[in-house]
Amino acid sequence: MKILIATDTYPKQLNGVSRVLEKTMKELAVRGHQVKLVSVDEFFSIPLPGYREIRVAIFPGSRLTRIVDDFAPDAIHIMTEGPIGFAMQGYCKKRELKFTTSWLSRLSEYASLRYKIPVNWLHKLLVKFHQAASQTMVTTKSMENEARALGIERVVRWRRGVELDKFHPIKTDVFSGLPRPIMLNVGRVAVEKSLDRFLSINTPGTKVIVGDGPQLGDLKNKFPEVIYLGVKEGKALTECYSGADVFVFPSLTDTFGLVNLEALACGLPIAAYPVTGPRDIIGDAPVGAMDKNLAVAIQRALLYNSDDCIARAKTFSWDIATDDFLSNLVPISVGQPVSAEY
Repeated sequence: MKILIATDTYPKQLNGVSRVLEKTMKELAVRGHQVKLVSVDEFFSIPLPGYREIRVAIFPGSRLTRIVDDFAPDAIHIMTEGPIGFAMQGYCKKRELKFTTSWLSRLSEYASLRYKIPVNWLHKLLVKFHQAASQTMVTTKSMENEARALGIERVVRWRRGVELDKFHPIKTDVFSGLPRPIMLNVGRVAVEKSLDRFLSINTPGTKVIVGDGPQLGDLKNKFPEVIYLGVKEGKALTECYSGADVFVFPSLTDTFGLVNLEALACGLPIAAYPVTGPRDIIGDAPVGAMDKNLAVAIQRALLYNSDDCIARAKTFSWDIATDDFLSNLVPISVGQPVSAEY
């Protein structure tokens, strides 16, 4: 098939959506599908206020139309609810084409937190956006329930995987000499990640932050005793996971958190609040602790076995995730034949 994926997420950003896109496109190519990514790269863009590392497309409509017409896709999937996502939706509606969407983040809550916009206004916009789609893909059962509760009716699951060839335990002395336990967080350093909740905990050991973002400077000033390593990729990132004692995920708004899977794959147990994302990843497995008191969750998580963490990570497969994505796609027109892989 010729599959077009539209996203407002800049491909070079180190975030969950970009990583899902990268892996999914590779898996689709291996299976013989032709994929066109329509992203911010294709358009004139400006930095998002408050998040200079995130760029947003300005008036992408006319150029987007030429790109889609030239590619002539069999299926269209819209990943994000931004200018490109809305422009792609407008293109499809004008031509009466079917399309699918993803609800991968709590954009309403993020925008409300950052820009003080009433969250109920944003929820109405979110529902209108996804109700126009033939199907909306969500990551977990919890997100499926939340989407339906908001009023998004046609909801299907698109599970996630982890690259086990990349994330696995390795011997490392990356944290040699630091007081134990090593409490690690990996991800974007931004207000919606609730990192201050983690860093303000008074508990023995060393807190380590891997990543970058708009809140980094503030956190460094407020919590100078924390180790800030910046962005790590490849083996350097795997060493951080492998060398730590517990992975702390304080976010209250993430819908999943791929970093949790990466941590588990490296034998690292999770400490988190009992919210969507950690709740779906940990499940009933003895691989992490969730508590409204994050300090309690950390102490409990330290008791878990790394082998159980690795075993849990192996249940999340990118092959299955790609099967989900393909089966959830719809042909752009009613008369179009459906591929055997739909």
